Amino acid sequence: MRLWHIVSSAVAIAGLATAQDWPLHDNGLNQVVQCYGETSWRKSRQLGMYNSNAAPSHEIGSDLNSFNGIGLYEHWGWHAPNNETLDFETGAHNFAQAFEIAKELGLYIIYRPGPYSNAEANGGGFPGWLTTGEYGALRDDSEKYTRAWTRYSGAVAEYVRPYLITNGGPIILWQIENEYGVQWLDPDLKTPNHTAINYMELLEEKHRGWDIDVPFTANNPSMWTRSWSKDYGNVGGEVDLYGLDHYPACWTCNLAQCLSVNGQVEPYTVFDYYTHFNEVSRTQPSFLMEFQGGSFNPWDGPEGGCKDNMGPAWVNLFFRHNLAQKVTAVNVYMLYGGTNWGNIGFPEVGTSYDYSAPIHETRLIGDKYNEAKLFGLFMRIARDFSKVERVGNSTQYATDQDIFTTELRNPDTGSAFYVTRHEYSPSTELTKFRLHVSTDIGNLTVPTKGSITINGTESKVLVTDFPIGSSGKKITYTTLEILTVADLGDRQVIVFWAPEGEEGEFLLKDAKSGKVMTGNADSKTVTTTRYGVVTSVGAGNEKTVIDYNHDVQAVVVDRQSAYKFWAPTLNNNPLAWENSTVLVHGPYLVRTAEIDGDTIYVTGDWDEETDIEIWAPKNVKNVFFNGSKLKITKSKYGTLVGSLPAPEVTADSLLAELPPLTNWKVAENLPERLVDYDDSKWTGE
Repeated sequence: MRLWHIVSSAVAIAGLATAQDWPLHDNGLNQVVQCYGETSWRKSRQLGMYNSNAAPSHEIGSDLNSFNGIGLYEHWGWHAPNNETLDFETGAHNFAQAFEIAKELGLYIIYRPGPYSNAEANGGGFPGWLTTGEYGALRDDSEKYTRAWTRYSGAVAEYVRPYLITNGGPIILWQIENEYGVQWLDPDLKTPNHTAINYMELLEEKHRGWDIDVPFTANNPSMWTRSWSKDYGNVGGEVDLYGLDHYPACWTCNLAQCLSVNGQVEPYTVFDYYTHFNEVSRTQPSFLMEFQGGSFNPWDGPEGGCKDNMGPAWVNLFFRHNLAQKVTAVNVYMLYGGTNWGNIGFPEVGTSYDYSAPIHETRLIGDKYNEAKLFGLFMRIARDFSKVERVGNSTQYATDQDIFTTELRNPDTGSAFYVTRHEYSPSTELTKFRLHVSTDIGNLTVPTKGSITINGTESKVLVTDFPIGSSGKKITYTTLEILTVADLGDRQVIVFWAPEGEEGEFLLKDAKSGKVMTGNADSKTVTTTRYGVVTSVGAGNEKTVIDYNHDVQAVVVDRQSAYKFWAPTLNNNPLAWENSTVLVHGPYLVRTAEIDGDTIYVTGDWDEETDIEIWAPKNVKNVFFNGSKLKITKSKYGTLVGSLPAPEVTADSLLAELPPLTNWKVAENLPERLVDYDDSKWTGE
């Protein structure tokens, strides 16, 4: 597998930034992973957290459509049942499988091996033998604890080193400690905690000695603690890239646990990260190392978890709010929670660690996953967001003062992102408005006909001067959200979407004409102006397809139809360039696509009789789905259309074949509970 050239694709875009304003961050050990402050380390837009020991097989991590990276924990106790044994080979202990799968799929990895894993693991991921008191208080610079973690971490480093991106692997960041926000005895006064600093410096020194040369990161557990950023206070122990954890709706279904961090807030209340990052990590990319993807369900929690306030509407608002806060990389915790195998979770977690995550414990996906996919696919092609400045942030952009807008603009290209929502983010009102925007043809109030709708807690990202791939063509403005773009050689395809029943308008700059091929538009709603073609169209049950000048095609769909759009890439490059992407509409899930000559091979899942439509290069004439050739016709606008029959094997049919589980055997493993248990040999001090 080739080495991804991070410098050429991420750092080169920062042309206008001065060295004083945006210094180049480079750990001095490699020239592969570097950044300026306004870009992320390798533009890692959206990553998903996957717990490698919460799954029976590492292969389950292969369904991460629209995410370009994953976070991987390790668990010291999982690999070290005693202080003389380290198992990295048997079964799921062999985490190299996960690295190989990530390489195959083109996913970056933030590696989080410990020594301390996380608060929701039994003992924080420490082995039981470490917590007896013999090794001291732990997570400090004491000799016994240092000797213990050095043996474990050194073995991990040796095992994992071949998978660093500097060695051709997928690991781009190494988390050196987890939620260790104790650099300061008083963060306001910047009073150093020398014990914690010594510990962090030991961790960093040892790992560098083991040839771990990718950047170190650490996740600060709250906005108050402000630990380990070299921009906030350079007293020792700082990491290369500062990260923040935040759970705006609480990390547990027991909301009382979050009062000390979040305060008493209503559901859908957004937080200010922009000010925090400006204070603590001003010259670095704004990185949410852990951002809420769900919550764990404690004992006595609500049946099925607390999904109500963390479903697709939650994803819609908060993922876009992160964009408004100029966050350039997000690690979603959890994307897939899984199961508490072997009671590896901490005592407050039951058997399920479903976490109300986008991918369910059963590996089913639904509207929450699909809503995250809509945002992820957009961010994949919103490359100008890699370098933006916040231009404005107020209620003055909209014609209705209930609407709050943040304008972010790329100073090099002029592309702008307008993130809109209700000023009172928990609002349940439906508000119609027009938006004041700045474009390269002047200041406009859009749409020219009709209005934009914000319904309740929803948010929309509307763009101006937005490039369509590498074609040189632009969308001057749009009041529809963009889903994705594919460069198919003979034409650029751009997919827009809106909630069902809403209308939108966009201007394709310099287009000469537009022809409605199918759907909810006609010649009266496609208007040629001196700047290009303005199209007004509604998002309904039927998709609308419009061809412009024979080289740009716009597709407009509603939300439910957008959920069925997939944009598989034809190679394993995490950058997912538009000219290596095809579009597939219809199936429940599309995993992969590959083109060989005039044939496209698609893999995926479907749960009922399903129509399938594929946007592919002009020479493609044949379609195979999961190895079976489909009967295909070509639409009048150039797509390949077919159908998938109802699947012969379903979840219900599999369940019907399972044998009954009878004749259980029980082994007594807690004799102390019995009344006649003899404890006379117990001794106490």
